[in-house]
Amino acid sequence: MSRSIKTEQLDVDEQLLVRIAYACEIEGLTQAEAAERFGLTRLRVNKGLSDLRQRGILRVSIDSIYAASAELEWRLAERFGLKRAVVVPSPEKPSSVTPLVSAGLGGHLGALLQDPAVRRFGMSWGNTLNLATRHMQPINRPDLEIVSVMGGIMRGSDVNGYEITTRLADLCNAQHSFFVAPVYAGSAESRRMFMEQDVIVEGLEKLRGCDAVALAAGDLQSSLLVRDALPRDVELADLVRLGGVGDIIGHILDAEGRLLDHDINRRLVGLTLDDLRAIPDVILAAGGLYKVSVICAALRAGFVNTLVTDEATAEGVLAACAQDAA
Repeated sequence: MSRSIKTEQLDVDEQLLVRIAYACEIEGLTQAEAAERFGLTRLRVNKGLSDLRQRGILRVSIDSIYAASAELEWRLAERFGLKRAVVVPSPEKPSSVTPLVSAGLGGHLGALLQDPAVRRFGMSWGNTLNLATRHMQPINRPDLEIVSVMGGIMRGSDVNGYEITTRLADLCNAQHSFFVAPVYAGSAESRRMFMEQDVIVEGLEKLRGCDAVALAAGDLQSSLLVRDALPRDVELADLVRLGGVGDIIGHILDAEGRLLDHDINRRLVGLTLDDLRAIPDVILAAGGLYKVSVICAALRAGFVNTLVTDEATAEGVLAACAQDAA
């Protein structure tokens, strides 16, 4: 809709910027093409568009169910210094959160694992990671190795790391290997004995050489770890009483992202949190408001590079961690 000008003077600078904006945003010209049309440098076009946005002249209106997700991705990445955030819309039914987050993870992994720079990829276990493989198209990466990053559990299951690792490797036409160890040793002393064995030493060195890993986050009420892997001599109530909020690859964390001061953390056979911090891209996939505390703990611990979650959980994480930035 046209508007009448109220003066007899023209703001030629604004007029030019608006022409550039129309060319780029409506006609679909690239910044280089707009620069050539108007006899400007590409840098001048870029700065001009930025100026229009800052002045509120150029605004973008996105009418899509995914608009809020895109904004939350930016806010999460900015707030926590992430390499990437992937946010999916939250469903009406809470039971659909995990399938949707899994779909988001599957899409992300489908692109990531086509990158030839990723030569070794680590996969944890859990329902989210299990379902993610069902949202991926087959690719041909015989030079890629998929490795399990957690020890196994006695119970056979689609969400066991061995099955997930094998399925992902098949999808990628890749090699695969397993970290052959229990999640927890019987005691801190027996863990020390485990960690001295050649097969464990070699396995951990391989895991530390991953270019990227995908992890799930478990709460302390209904997670796979609590259901199938927690040692019988460990009382869940004790972990909660001491301030535990959830686990990342078997490490029980408190709300601040610190290892809980409990014997369970001294019995874990696997990667340490410092090992995770040294891996270039640690992807954490988790959704549901009941996981906000453990997601926040993982972000505070500083080993997450990419977060995959849903809108409601993302909002919950940003609100819960708002005081951290103050």
